[in-house]
Amino acid sequence: MESIPGLRGLAQLLLVALPLSLTPSASAAAVLEERDPLPAGYVSAPYYPSPYGGWDDEWSDAYDKAAALVSEMTLAEKVNVTAGTGLFMVRRCVGNTGSVPRLGFPSLCLQDGPLGVRTTGNITAFPAGITTGATWSKDLMYERGVALGEEFRGKGANFYLGPSVGPLGRQPRGGRNWEGFGSDPVLQAVAGAQTIKGVQEQGVIATLKHYIVNEQENYRMYQLVQQAYSSDIDDRTLHELYLWPFAEGVKAGTGAVMAAYNAVNGSACSQNAYLLNNILKDELGFQGILMTDWLAQISGVASALAGLDMSMPGDTIGNGVPLFGISNWMYELTRSVLNGSVPVDRVNDMATRVVATWYKMGQDSSDYPPPNFSSNTDKREGLLYPGALVSPIGVVNEFVNVQGDHKKVAKQVAQEAITLVKNNASFLPITTSSPLFVFGTDAQADPKGVNSCTDKSCNRGLLGMGWGSGSADYPYLDDPISSLRRKAANVTYYDSDSFPKKVDPATEDDVAIVFINSDAGENSYTVEGNHGDRDKDGLSAWHNGDELVQKVAAAYSNVVVVVHTVGPIIMEPWIDLPSVKAVLVAHLPGQEAGDSLTEVLFGEVSPSGHLPYTIPVSEDDYPESVAIVASPKLSQIQIPYTEGMYVDYRHFHKAGVKPRFAFGHGLSYASFSLSDASIEQQTQLSKVPTERPAKPASPVAGIDSSLPPASEAYYPDGFIRIWRYLYPSLDRLEANYAHGIGEEGKKKYPYPEGYSTEQKPGPAAGGPSGGNPALWDVAYTLSVKVTNAENAGAAGKAVVQAYIQFPDSNGGFDTPVVQLRDFAKTKTLEPGETATAELQLTRKDVSVWDTVSQNWIVPNPEGRYKIWLGWSSDDLRVVCYSDTLTCEEGVESPV
Repeated sequence: MESIPGLRGLAQLLLVALPLSLTPSASAAAVLEERDPLPAGYVSAPYYPSPYGGWDDEWSDAYDKAAALVSEMTLAEKVNVTAGTGLFMVRRCVGNTGSVPRLGFPSLCLQDGPLGVRTTGNITAFPAGITTGATWSKDLMYERGVALGEEFRGKGANFYLGPSVGPLGRQPRGGRNWEGFGSDPVLQAVAGAQTIKGVQEQGVIATLKHYIVNEQENYRMYQLVQQAYSSDIDDRTLHELYLWPFAEGVKAGTGAVMAAYNAVNGSACSQNAYLLNNILKDELGFQGILMTDWLAQISGVASALAGLDMSMPGDTIGNGVPLFGISNWMYELTRSVLNGSVPVDRVNDMATRVVATWYKMGQDSSDYPPPNFSSNTDKREGLLYPGALVSPIGVVNEFVNVQGDHKKVAKQVAQEAITLVKNNASFLPITTSSPLFVFGTDAQADPKGVNSCTDKSCNRGLLGMGWGSGSADYPYLDDPISSLRRKAANVTYYDSDSFPKKVDPATEDDVAIVFINSDAGENSYTVEGNHGDRDKDGLSAWHNGDELVQKVAAAYSNVVVVVHTVGPIIMEPWIDLPSVKAVLVAHLPGQEAGDSLTEVLFGEVSPSGHLPYTIPVSEDDYPESVAIVASPKLSQIQIPYTEGMYVDYRHFHKAGVKPRFAFGHGLSYASFSLSDASIEQQTQLSKVPTERPAKPASPVAGIDSSLPPASEAYYPDGFIRIWRYLYPSLDRLEANYAHGIGEEGKKKYPYPEGYSTEQKPGPAAGGPSGGNPALWDVAYTLSVKVTNAENAGAAGKAVVQAYIQFPDSNGGFDTPVVQLRDFAKTKTLEPGETATAELQLTRKDVSVWDTVSQNWIVPNPEGRYKIWLGWSSDDLRVVCYSDTLTCEEGVESPV
């Protein structure tokens, strides 16, 4: 979502003003310069009409109920559930749809954010997505989702605006990478799907975002004088990297998907028919609600035809200033149906998708609470319509505490994510009796208050989350310095990011702990010169962190560095200094930053986190194409994805560049080994998957699609309007005039090339909720024994990672050296204890996307696929072969 304070533009764009469409004025559009030329070969093909929902058996009951309810709605009532009522125009949530009181359908509450209920109290500030990914624990990913779902439901929110699986982390400086789970599509996919499962089991609608290739914050939005950037990407890269976690999220049953701000191949995500109608709704068989990001809608008719189902928060900044009652939908969508521009069945499908999702999650139950909090004030009473010129005052906050015992899972996630990347001579753990000297303001909570900066839009004190709409307010913050003081006998703290002028000479027993960080966030704020992305500070530590570590390392012989960071950070200025004995990456721990860390430092638990991204030696080691792109002129920036599939570790392997720490790297106090690996084939593979199932008839097709009478759009007699509030109704003269145009049928909307109203059978790769079900047939299962050595110094949890290497004879398809396909985390293993890790690969895992046949194919079904097992992408110690169904240990790693 787009946070409102600090919004970098007050207008968005539609390229062409059309007489029957709902567009910005021609004069507004005219100030835009031509976009930079779209590179050759990148296209967004037309795909119409928007597929009906309701053809997945898992959704059939919900769609039957929804179709029955929508059949009773007037046109204005249908339109009312497809958009928000306006920015700040309802007292409760960041987004609020219209309602249908006559039929008992409520206004729906949409609320940020991915790590906790935003802008309210009595909640848990969970560790961020990147921290969750670093646990490599499917169980914790799910348990965190459950806890989030319980809190959103407890607050009366209908939608959880998360999880985020886009951005993927293509651009290491990207501002919102930390909201997702890591720089690999499978890690993102698993964590996203587990989060969706946990949230939606509580009856809350998950919202998978940001669809798609939304990898940079700078220039992300359409504005009055500049178009949003265009991510220009080829079809295979789109499918095998960026679409992968969205496909898994749709398969997990996500109730909603949020379109991104940016364009793809020159067409805005919120009205890109190829992405929305073709890929998401037909190929992936998405049954739920497709919504805009906040204020991202840039057209009315065009976005409806392209497959958009919900406009949030309802206003537009493409043809007017928010809070002036201007919308691309609501009353304008009603007008466009009456005048024949938008087919009635498209609005039927929109409304049915919204209502079906509500039914699917059981939100029609009498025990589902209404919103009991305010996103606008922390006071009990406040404005009921904060954006209105004049508003009544009433109770807006009931202060419902939804925390339960969620601090336990929050702490466990924070702790199991802590990644030990260096531990010379097993320096860690240390004892509580060691004299400790702590440096860096990142060790303590913000001295001005843990919530003193709106949406965490400052980097002061401990970095527990990035900034922007993905943040939440802390109920409290257990900071490391407080925890160290509780546990250790002798702690000296220098609360500065500069090395003190006077420090007592160190002894060989002294241990110095240095806290440094690197922040990022949403482009709605600029923090210390960084515009969301880390465009100013890059991958260096903030606040002279490198210099602080160097000076501490010169004064002390035993130094531990603790890093709180949104992503990769360059460690070269100090990583090889002999006195730097250990380095812990604690990511973004949320409220439980203290004990979760110190229990690792003092050996109460062994670290078990693994890096969800690669840490390079230098930023120059990345391909040039993944740098943050700026614009020298007011035009649409083109960002070609020329590196293709070679992102993060895939690039480092191909280029033969050794990173400082590899993707998946993580050390332990325990000592693990792998043995007795085995592989079994579960499905006989063919080159092409079995044919997709045919689409059954959708209940949407049974809803009356004839032109409704103008009276269905009238304001009720005596209705008192609130200025700036968005309504779906029209004055009688306006409704009658629009209906006359539609009934006469002479004036035609200039539909885009390729437009059709005939529903398609769907692409070969398609199927219900995720795509062709055959793609998820299990191809191979693997098991391997994990043993903690008898003489290990500690118990611990191990993470086994499975990577696929495609056959040398691969039908001409270029594939990365290895690609993550599954992972498993063991229980805590005591010294001498053994556990068995079980992993699996599906048909899709051994397939490539064939752009010619537009299908997933196994290029060489009889070839030798190598499935490598190990501890990181560059530490693979066991290999299993698909052709002989045998495994070997002690072989040379492929990288």
